[in-house]
Amino acid sequence: MNVNNVIKGPLITEKLDKAREKQRQYSFIVDRQASKHDVAAAVTAMFKVTVEDVRTLVMRGKIKRVGRNMGQRSNFKKAFVTLKEGDKIELFEGGAA
Repeated sequence: MNVNNVIKGPLITEKLDKAREKQRQYSFIVDRQASKHDVAAAVTAMFKVTVEDVRTLVMRGKIKRVGRNMGQRSNFKKAFVTLKEGDKIELFEGGAA
C-alpha cells in the first residue's frame, strides 16, 4: 500500500491529548485496508520519527436519523501510534489559541 494513502488525517480529542502527554501516543484516521505495518511505515516516512507500537481498531458507523429518514455514517479505522522516547509530531503540538 502507498504510504501517502494510508493516513487520512489526525484524530484530536481531549482524551487523546492526555494520552499523548503521558504515554507518547498519537492517533490517526487511516485507510480501512491498512495494516499495522503500513501505518508504522507511513508515520515513519511522513514525520521522520521512530514508531514503537501500533494499535488499530475499526469504528462502526452510527445510525443517525433526520425526521423520518434513517441513515448510517460510514465505518472508519483508527490507529494509535506510540513513539520512541523523545520523538514528537509537530502537527499535534500546535494547540488551540
